[in-house]
Amino acid sequence: MRRIVLHSLPLRIWHWTNAGAVILLIATGLYLRFHGIASLSPHDPVLLWHKGIGVATVVATLFWILHTLLNPNQRRQYRMTGRDLRGIPVQARFYLLSMFSGGENPFTPSAKGKYNPLQKTAYAAVMFVFMPVQAATGLLFLDIPVLRDYLLAGNLMGLLGATHVIFAYGLVLYLIVHLYMATLGDRFFSHTMAMIVGYEEQDNGMKRGSGGPTAAETSLDGKST
Repeated sequence: MRRIVLHSLPLRIWHWTNAGAVILLIATGLYLRFHGIASLSPHDPVLLWHKGIGVATVVATLFWILHTLLNPNQRRQYRMTGRDLRGIPVQARFYLLSMFSGGENPFTPSAKGKYNPLQKTAYAAVMFVFMPVQAATGLLFLDIPVLRDYLLAGNLMGLLGATHVIFAYGLVLYLIVHLYMATLGDRFFSHTMAMIVGYEEQDNGMKRGSGGPTAAETSLDGKST
């Protein structure tokens, strides 16, 4: 067996911190949604928790974006290439059909290419679109007098709330799919354990899939270990 190093320690810490925060935001957000935020006291503990966790998530999202933009290896993980575009139908066919009949995943993760084309698309959409929109709309809901007066004067609170809720439901859908996809490794918890210890174990004879580099590329800087 060969250890394929996939996730650095800072990203693993970020992942689990962000995961916990997002789950708490969903739980508190559902409470606010179904109890009616307008009927709650500004000092309601659930509302205060939602705001506090939201600010912490904004900080975590900014860390991820800066870490990705400033780290060449991390940027490469989300860069779509011509090969990725050609691999989208193959990967989609695997998820929709082949994996239910025992087909082999066409993509083999490695340090140089951790994500298949569909994962790149989904993760980039979540982290560069959904999370920033949630962060921006959430911050605008904070009781900042100048911003609140402007939003009320422009009758924009309804639009702001609808945008926040719609994107939140999108993140809930993503989370459900993400949790399911996390079970599709060689073993049920392979991908989850990789996000804890930083590596996955693969057979030395594993062949190269059509979606990614060889399994021999085993370190985060692209060097063979």
